Amino acid sequence: MTSARTRERVLDAALASFADRGYPATSLDALAAALGVRKQTILYYFASKEVLLGSVVDRAAGELAAALVAGVARAADDRARAGAVVDAVLRLGARRPELLALVREVVRLGPPTSTRLLDALRPLVGRAGVTVPEATVLTVAAMVVGLATEVEVLRAVDLEPDLAWLRRRRRTLLGELSGLDATRDHPRPA
Repeated sequence: MTSARTRERVLDAALASFADRGYPATSLDALAAALGVRKQTILYYFASKEVLLGSVVDRAAGELAAALVAGVARAADDRARAGAVVDAVLRLGARRPELLALVREVVRLGPPTSTRLLDALRPLVGRAGVTVPEATVLTVAAMVVGLATEVEVLRAVDLEPDLAWLRRRRRTLLGELSGLDATRDHPRPA
């Protein structure tokens, strides 16, 4: 097996474990055992568990940004752009749910990991043509991750969300986003 392939396998396994079990509950020993390698093999590519997390976050940010850029490229105006961003993240979440679970874990961990994700996404989001305040970008991310969490909760109680449910939730989410956009320059009184 090539060195690059081994490194990718470690990143894939770490992503799955961080997303499923959480960062604190993931051990390098367990990752090594699951991969059929020694812990030293992981440490050859990533000097520590923290470095491994950073690499997983960087790679996930790249995937998220690529999805955003592709979605936004098809949008004609700012209103369509908001829908394109939501749709791109939802499509990516359907294809790779572990990415949204990782975002949730990174937000839960807080700085410096959450800052790393935001810093990695910031220039990529800018290139995508998303011209909203950073707080709005974070709010959108939280809303979409929340939607993904709703799906997990429904499935946990043996209810499978259908397309009609997803369409209703998407409309609600876009309505909330348009409300954010409308109040962006006029904050609510305290």
